[in-house]
Amino acid sequence: MRLIYGALHFRITNSYRSVHRRFQSSMTTQVNKSVHPFDKARLEALLNRRFFYAPAFEIYGGVAGLYDYGPPGSSLQANIIDQWRKHFIVEEGMLELDTTIMTPAPVFETSGHVARFADWMVKDSKTGDVLRADHLVKNVLEARLAGNLEARGVTAAPQDEKDKKKKKKGAKAAAVALEDGIVKEYETILAQLDNFSGPQLGELCRIHNIRNPDTDNEVGEPQQFNLMFTSSIGPTGQHPGYLRPETAQGHFLNFSRLLEYNNGRVPFASAQIGRSFRNEISPRAGLLRVREFTMAEIEHYVDPEDKNHGKFNEVRDVEIVLLDRHVQEAGGSETKKMKVGDAVDQGVIANQTLGYFVARIYQFLIKVGINPERLRFRQHMANEMAHYATDCWDAEIHNSTGWTECVGCADRAAYDLSVHTAKTGHPLIVRQALKEPIVTEKEAVEWNRKNLGKTFKQDAGSIQKTVESMDEAALVKLKSQLAQGSAVITSMDGKEFQLTPDILTIERKVFKQSIREFTPNVIEPSFGLGRILYTLLEHSFWSREQDVERGVLSLPPLVAPTKVLIVPLSARSEFDPLVLEVSTKLRRAGVFSRVDDSNTSIGKRYARNDELGTPYGVTIDFASVQNRTMTLRERDTMDQRIGSIDDVIATVTELVNGTIDWTEACQRLPVYDGVQAVD
Repeated sequence: MRLIYGALHFRITNSYRSVHRRFQSSMTTQVNKSVHPFDKARLEALLNRRFFYAPAFEIYGGVAGLYDYGPPGSSLQANIIDQWRKHFIVEEGMLELDTTIMTPAPVFETSGHVARFADWMVKDSKTGDVLRADHLVKNVLEARLAGNLEARGVTAAPQDEKDKKKKKKGAKAAAVALEDGIVKEYETILAQLDNFSGPQLGELCRIHNIRNPDTDNEVGEPQQFNLMFTSSIGPTGQHPGYLRPETAQGHFLNFSRLLEYNNGRVPFASAQIGRSFRNEISPRAGLLRVREFTMAEIEHYVDPEDKNHGKFNEVRDVEIVLLDRHVQEAGGSETKKMKVGDAVDQGVIANQTLGYFVARIYQFLIKVGINPERLRFRQHMANEMAHYATDCWDAEIHNSTGWTECVGCADRAAYDLSVHTAKTGHPLIVRQALKEPIVTEKEAVEWNRKNLGKTFKQDAGSIQKTVESMDEAALVKLKSQLAQGSAVITSMDGKEFQLTPDILTIERKVFKQSIREFTPNVIEPSFGLGRILYTLLEHSFWSREQDVERGVLSLPPLVAPTKVLIVPLSARSEFDPLVLEVSTKLRRAGVFSRVDDSNTSIGKRYARNDELGTPYGVTIDFASVQNRTMTLRERDTMDQRIGSIDDVIATVTELVNGTIDWTEACQRLPVYDGVQAVD
């Protein structure tokens, strides 16, 4: 016998069924996510409305380049970090660090950051506004190329009127047709832009009449601006310091301890996630260019004579899109898809370890939801290469502003460990016992230090360094001259000295080496997590085909802020025990869930959480109370399935953990037709 719970139940149930049938009628096997063109303004409105992130100190007017993350943004970042730790630290057995942000000045003076960690800036000749030189050239030339296309009738996607109003005066070039030669010249400049020095950027501004697009004023000559934030340590400021622009130096200074922890063996890797700071010249691109950000960095220490990787064959067949330095230096931007193994074998990527991490970076970015069709690896050209690097590839992700570097993967060689060793006298080296001793025969210098000091006094040290720096051939020649009675040498500071056999002798000796000492090379993958987070949001955003106002973030379950939305049909008290049970069981299974028991319709509640990227939803209704059944909804297709509460919880747990996909879930749970029998 069927009973009705009352007029309220009748209205709610029929409203629920009506909403479900409307969803089902609009549902297709393949969801068309590209029917509406990407609308950045709509995405930004969603991110602001749902408080993914917002300008820091907003009620005080804010500070450019500083942002606070809200609840969904914080959870999304935490989940990306969690996947990063699993993908790299756990799977690769890395040693995790947490080093200090505040750093004494001598550290960065030694590393070269004080002298070289800078960008080129230009000033508006009238207003004094500061612009980053390479970004100015890029933005102006790209605007002119867009104007050329518009003048020739090849237009980009139309802008909304409200977007046009937001454009500042002069920010968009007029629709002017350019000569084919000028177009080619602009394209060549853009392809080589990262390779230009400051003076060359200034010359480009003069030759091509590049002005401040906001004022149309000329700009001055480029000047270097160091990006580090200065500070001081101690009450009197006696110890100058900096906020770190990267976490890497904390790894290198602890190398000896890390090596000892790893039982003196290389290769091994250290990893760290933490805050870094860069005083950006003109941060104007949201999370893509900020002054405080979270980095995840790896320093993989390897024998310089053997940069092969033991797990390279596992990634040899991974296909990636590459833009090598030779193409860029020739003024091109054509990419090629290659297997990582082929790229290393052909010398496109310098060595196996560098290639291994390029492949692992690719796998990580795809895992967290980056569109592989909008991901490429670009090799640094000679002039843009960091002072420490011998080869470097950037994982660049395409977004509404163009291609943005989100991960750098560099072979830093032995630079950092060598300079810190030279500065401090602490040997940051590996001592490796040889299986077979190395026996060598060579010329050996022996000094009579008493006669050396007595004869040459303060010049004795310089003479000693000069002789001991000679190669084998020079020592043989010096030995021959001494046999004749004396020899004249020129010291490193240009002075001449006459040496005699009573001051030094040179003899050929046999040396047996049982320990090999070397400074390891470092392969460094460095991740800008804020940039990855923002590009992921862009790649995930789309609007429902039937309603452009209904935005969706198709975040993968692995990183989605909330995994499951629990939706009670109404706020009636009889649902409370079941809501508590379902919520408790999900959380005990490690599935983060939220309850939405607001008074709005189920459709609106689901739409609100589609904007938050919540991949699954479960609905508790009157049949759930009586029959212990529950429906499961998938975000993108809006498909709904039904099963027992425990079966649905088990299924959604596996979905969230990635052990099954939605197709497999549909094989377990029958389709929900919108009607449940209630006795």
